[in-house]
Amino acid sequence: MRVYDDAIAAAEAVRAGEVSPRELVEDAIARIEKADGVLNAVVAERFEAALAEVDAGLPDGPLTGVPTLVKDLGMQVAGLPLARGSRLWAGDVQTVDSELVRRYRAAGMVVLGTTNSPELGKNASTEPVLHGPARNPWSPAHSPGGSSGGAAAAVSAGLVPVAHGNDGGGSIRIPASACGLFGLKPSRGRVTTYPVPTTLAAPLPANHVLTRSVRDSALLLDLSSAPLPGDALAAPTPSAPFAEQAAGAPGRLRIGLATRRADGGEVSLEVVAAARRTAALCEELGHVVEETELAYDSDLLTGGFGVLMGASLLADVTHRLAELGRPLQDDDLEPFTRMLYDHYAASMTPVQVYDAQAAVQQVGWQLGAMFGRVDLLLTPTLPLPVPELGFLDTTDPSVMWQRGGDYSSFTAVANATGMPAMSVPAGLDAGGLPLGAHFMGDLGAEGTLLALGTQLEAARPWELLAPSYR
Repeated sequence: MRVYDDAIAAAEAVRAGEVSPRELVEDAIARIEKADGVLNAVVAERFEAALAEVDAGLPDGPLTGVPTLVKDLGMQVAGLPLARGSRLWAGDVQTVDSELVRRYRAAGMVVLGTTNSPELGKNASTEPVLHGPARNPWSPAHSPGGSSGGAAAAVSAGLVPVAHGNDGGGSIRIPASACGLFGLKPSRGRVTTYPVPTTLAAPLPANHVLTRSVRDSALLLDLSSAPLPGDALAAPTPSAPFAEQAAGAPGRLRIGLATRRADGGEVSLEVVAAARRTAALCEELGHVVEETELAYDSDLLTGGFGVLMGASLLADVTHRLAELGRPLQDDDLEPFTRMLYDHYAASMTPVQVYDAQAAVQQVGWQLGAMFGRVDLLLTPTLPLPVPELGFLDTTDPSVMWQRGGDYSSFTAVANATGMPAMSVPAGLDAGGLPLGAHFMGDLGAEGTLLALGTQLEAARPWELLAPSYR
């Protein structure tokens, strides 16, 4: 079974006549069937339908024949359930593709199924009760991160070259760090969510992909990010295609290195060392690095973020129960999700929601002021090493209350502010698990991030696959 370095390499092999689209798809199906009994990355499949699409003829696009997977949260695939990692939505089969999925298909890609996600994305690890835990290809006893953990596991193990993810508090970047991948969260409004409006949560989540190469991420962003007429949010128009910007020089950047959390919480020495190694590499590449602190009010961020996510949870559950025509039952939601739902159902007011939106805007202005002094901010992606499965246990709300927020402490601010950010592989910890370095730029700075990512990738190439899958 052939495993190409990335999606672009696979598409080039198709165009050169070295492999057919059917062979690419058959190989990916075989890899999934061989490996997923351990990884539990794929939760719904459409293998026969995918092969039928190939045989009927695929669009002639830049990624014709490239197999992919879509996260079981936030995007619809016609004919497959969108369970959102939750028993409450199990069996919610979709009738139409999301616009983003349609764009993937228009580029010639072939959707093979959907990937494991924690319930409603409310965990930095992917361990839903509905589907069971996804496992990290680097170590099956460890988490692949969350909430796009199934997608990250699939790409890191070579099941597919790229997979869709989304990011509401770090959910692309956290699993990218945990699985040794490249993960970019685009600017607010860059990728449409049509046909599902995400009203209250719209300032927070962003859709994109987990990839093994920077160039794949750049090309997929070009293919997916054209504004849809009527979108309420739109990111700044790029100065050039993202693939072109990724292949160019970023110029001499001013980079602020911050290794302490804004909330003063624990940060592992290993992740600090990884960030410092990346800073030193940036200096070798000609950039200017200066020590700095994250200058925003972490209490404002936490309070505002929690209310906006809580309002979204409350709305989602309310609408689902209306569809089902019944009240909430004891086994519908995991204990942590149920605790959050009960809390916000009892306390949510319009004033709270308004104040939360104002709070995250204040944080945006506070952090935005830093970009008058630096072009990018560099931090660790995760404050702590990759956790073992069970460490973030949504069946025990007290554990989640104590530990859950730690893992998004460097990433969530980019969601609150709408700013783009990326996690770049940054070596391994003492146990041989991946570490990530996290860069954040001002709104619309994806091109700068991708150009720097390409520089780092060339100067310090990372392993494209987890050791057992090479």
